[in-house]
Amino acid sequence: MHLRRKLTLILSCYVLFATVSAYKPLVIMHGILTGRKSMVSMAEHIQEAHPETEITIINKYAAWESLAPMWHQVVDVGREIMKISAAHPDGINLIGYSQGGLIARAILQQFPNHNVKTFISLSSPQAGQYGTQFLHLFFPNLVRETAYELFYSSLGQHTSVGNYWNDPYHKELYYNYSKFLPYINNELESPYSSQYKYGLTKLDNLVLIGGPDDGVITPWESSHFGYYGENGSVIDLRKQPAYVNDTLGLQTLDLKGKLLLIKIHGVSHLQWHKNATVIDKFLLPFLD
Repeated sequence: MHLRRKLTLILSCYVLFATVSAYKPLVIMHGILTGRKSMVSMAEHIQEAHPETEITIINKYAAWESLAPMWHQVVDVGREIMKISAAHPDGINLIGYSQGGLIARAILQQFPNHNVKTFISLSSPQAGQYGTQFLHLFFPNLVRETAYELFYSSLGQHTSVGNYWNDPYHKELYYNYSKFLPYINNELESPYSSQYKYGLTKLDNLVLIGGPDDGVITPWESSHFGYYGENGSVIDLRKQPAYVNDTLGLQTLDLKGKLLLIKIHGVSHLQWHKNATVIDKFLLPFLD
């Protein structure tokens, strides 16, 4: 009897350990003009629900440094994530918030040998940005109608925002000047186009989260790869050329049930990573 109890205890401990260890390591990329500290509360909330989860919050490009060119951030942070990836051959999960979600997504494409299983984009300008609400912090007189004059220039392309500024009324300038977004979105063909597609299609889950009360990402549908058409109305993801022609692999993911579009009302841009309901209902279920 004593031996049976002992074996039962050992087995219970093993099951508990296996359950606790089931959560994959998680990497989090912060948003623009913030840094590691801004994501600590979210990380702690996740660890509370998923004990023993190994979480790394990227500690680079905080505050004003977040305005560094996107390719520079993608390559530098990507190397760090690839080191974490290599240390965990069974796979890791990745969350990117705001600009950090666009950086994180581009890393998956620039480093297609990653082993990220689930990527969650939390209110990120995946199809670009055409709003100046938060830009007034560093460009106080900027209005979106004339912002292209700054961003579609050599100087403007030395800023992260300029790299994903997508003015729907000046597309020719966008394609001629933008050094980042039209390439990483495979709007313009490059020697890396097939690599960029592969880096996304190998995911188990691509989770895109956004909502109409965001107030910063403009249009908010950009968080779902939707964007303005020529007449100023928003074209949803599934009617976008990138989806219809499957140039980025979004249709491939969708048909396999690996693309999830989550629309949440009542959450402002600065609250996505702090909102307990968002974390509990829309992040945790994907962080196995």
